[in-house]
Amino acid sequence: MAASESSVRSDGIELLHLYHQYPSIKLRNQLVQLHTGLVRKMAHKFSHQCNEPYEDLEQIGYFGLIRAIERFDPSQGYAFSSFAVPYIRGEMLHFLRDRSTLLKIPRRWQELYNEGQKVRKELALSLGRPPRDAEIAKRLQISLPEWQETKLAAQNRMPLSLDATVVHYVDCQITLGEALACPRSTYLQQQEEERQQLQGAISLLEDKPRMAVELVFLKEFSRKDAAKNIGTSPMTVTRYLQKGIHELIGYLQPQIMPTGS
Repeated sequence: MAASESSVRSDGIELLHLYHQYPSIKLRNQLVQLHTGLVRKMAHKFSHQCNEPYEDLEQIGYFGLIRAIERFDPSQGYAFSSFAVPYIRGEMLHFLRDRSTLLKIPRRWQELYNEGQKVRKELALSLGRPPRDAEIAKRLQISLPEWQETKLAAQNRMPLSLDATVVHYVDCQITLGEALACPRSTYLQQQEEERQQLQGAISLLEDKPRMAVELVFLKEFSRKDAAKNIGTSPMTVTRYLQKGIHELIGYLQPQIMPTGS
């Protein structure tokens, strides 16, 4: 079994390199077939937390997998699965938001969110400014990713009325329904949100891993040039990148906790 899995991984890496150099629908479909397990695993998790059928979530997840295949650069040296999971998860989340599906929020998340709102008000009064998420998480004695996931889950659970006023002017009001953007604008907004989320997660990294990630992935430095900037060796830069990527995945894709009884 282990030999078979190793063979699949090897075939996948070779196909990813080939697709990156000579993209084609045939190669892309082969890569989709090789990585169906990523989609099925994520669809299974989400199917226990929403009212949508597993089959619909699986189909939507394949759009995310295809986006990941098209954007993945195998020369960067990190695992395709780590790169693809946020895309798959993101497609499913957007699908659930578009369908206005009410997520089943675990009891612990409900309690944490309610307590967090109380803490937010208390800290705002004592600090004289809106508290940061990290300050709220510290007061709740939980990790920052856990508080952010709790807050996101609670926000996604609340349906919005299209008649809700989102912009006030002196002589008119604009409702949510009127403000809905065209598909192109929505896509650009989604990209901007993802960029902001990524920047926020990068800022949470330790100094050296953060510098390595910013130089190599954002400024497109070679590892050799990044090493000169940081004052270390290219091999150490690689270790910083691996550590940074691992932590970013944890920040951007926290594990879904089991529901309470």
